[in-house]
Amino acid sequence: MRSISFAAALAVFGLTTGCSFDAVTDRVNPYRIDVRQGNYVDQSMVSQLRRGMTRDQVRFALGTPLVVDMFRADRWDYVYLFQPGRGQPERRVVSVFFVDDVLDRLEGDVVAGDGDGTVPAGRARVIEIAAPEGRR
Repeated sequence: MRSISFAAALAVFGLTTGCSFDAVTDRVNPYRIDVRQGNYVDQSMVSQLRRGMTRDQVRFALGTPLVVDMFRADRWDYVYLFQPGRGQPERRVVSVFFVDDVLDRLEGDVVAGDGDGTVPAGRARVIEIAAPEGRR
């Protein structure tokens, strides 16, 4: 019994003095899950929007906004964050602006979908919305 406790104490001492914690964690490669949060909005969803649409119609096309500011009732923000287990996070923000409770303009960083789902970092732009049919 005495030799087992001595061997255990020696092993613990050897691990704490001979190996740093970073060296051990660098060799262990745990699985990390992909985390998706917020509202995913792509170009096909944005292409359904027309200037003059009501709030309910916009909500039907894009879904319920993640952020509705009570001090700016004329703006909805759709925020999407994708944190892969390994790699760089992806963040998209689309802001919808209303005037007199109808859709006026859209700003954000949604680009035409090319299948890979990536968005250039730091891109914020005004997205053109077509006028409803019959009005120009």
